Amino acid sequence: MKTENVEYTTFSGWVDPPEDVLPSLAEDLVCDVAVVGGGIGGMSTALRLAERGQDVVLLEAEFCGHGASSRNAGQLAGAPGGDLQLLNLLYRKKMPGMIGLAERAAHHVESLIEKHDIDCDYERTGNVFAATSRGQLGRVRRVTKILQRVGADVELGTSEELGIPRGFLGGMREKVGGIMNPGRFTLGLRRVLLRTPARVFEQTKVTDVARDRGQVVITTPRGEVRANKAVLATNAYAGEWDITPPRLSVPIWVIEVETEPIDPVRLATLGWSSRSGLVTQHNIMENYHLTPRNTVVFGVRRLERGRTYPLPEKEPDQALVEELAEAFATRFPALSDVAIDRAWGGWIAITPSWLPVAGQIDDAVYYSIACNGHGLAQAPYVGSLIADLIVDGERHEDLAGLWQKKPKFPRPLMMSPLGLRAIWTVDRFNDFVNGSRRNARRGSVRTLRRNAS
Repeated sequence: MKTENVEYTTFSGWVDPPEDVLPSLAEDLVCDVAVVGGGIGGMSTALRLAERGQDVVLLEAEFCGHGASSRNAGQLAGAPGGDLQLLNLLYRKKMPGMIGLAERAAHHVESLIEKHDIDCDYERTGNVFAATSRGQLGRVRRVTKILQRVGADVELGTSEELGIPRGFLGGMREKVGGIMNPGRFTLGLRRVLLRTPARVFEQTKVTDVARDRGQVVITTPRGEVRANKAVLATNAYAGEWDITPPRLSVPIWVIEVETEPIDPVRLATLGWSSRSGLVTQHNIMENYHLTPRNTVVFGVRRLERGRTYPLPEKEPDQALVEELAEAFATRFPALSDVAIDRAWGGWIAITPSWLPVAGQIDDAVYYSIACNGHGLAQAPYVGSLIADLIVDGERHEDLAGLWQKKPKFPRPLMMSPLGLRAIWTVDRFNDFVNGSRRNARRGSVRTLRRNAS
């Protein structure tokens, strides 16, 4: 795969930044609720609060949608993130509630898109847990049984039955959800929010969050906001202030890349008729997304942990892009001569438990981390539920299911640089032993023969 002329960017490759970035806060304000963080979680919280008549101020360090909200793979998931076998082992009784939350979260985002007419290329294709080897196919079968036991809307099938590229042996489709351009969705949600009475300040870095005389005081370089309540919707950036619970989230750097436009005739030979997003069953997944512009967006495969705050602004490392290119050529041998056009990265949040979490630090400060790789669906939903809790004083059953009674979190297992390297090494060893490259080539040959006949 060609990587000589890749455009590297510190922002998303899905869209360009907005041209109407708002000015920073330059005075002292008072409000009912302050929201810190302008990702899809923070924007959804502020939007629901404004719709329900609250005087809300949102503060964002860059511009709304600058972080992981617009830099992900664009797969709206209808299942929880993380290792579902491990989650079932540790939280078996919670699994039905987790599945219900995940599916309702995806439907919530679909309703936002429809209600506000957000043009983001959304397709209800579902997403497939795709197997690159017989070992992964066994894992898929086990995960399917777990999900079907708790009532998830999923189906098991061969690659042909699921309409995915024949280089994969088969997989499991989660029927709820689909694929979209997350950058366009995020900027669309931003436009909706800016039409409400909510006061939004971009280019406003919060330097401290503290309590004073019954209020929450949020300090910025040029002014402060005093609020009766505050919501921390900062995702991977959650560790910058003393008030934040230690280890609330683990910041993880991931990258995505996009191919050049590919001849539709060549794409048709893959057998990707369903257009479902693909997630491999490695310990550190690979994801693949076929876009309306006849490109393939793909990424992850390797994780890098952030160690200190503030988190650095980064470009993708060339070596990681070349590693992803090698993986793409392995999964899609017929497209191994295609070039990568652009590469981007971003910080996502992983929780120590691998479950979405929400809670209160005291009676006035709320937080949520609804991500673990599935924040595109869960962050807007949980943000809206927190807004309803603030207004009504009652927790929705989905919010109660992930509510943290005390803001205390364990040390994250296997999230050290050495642990992440070990996980990656296991994946590469399994690829070698299980013959994923050989399986992809055989599938490609079968597809060519079928097309020729």
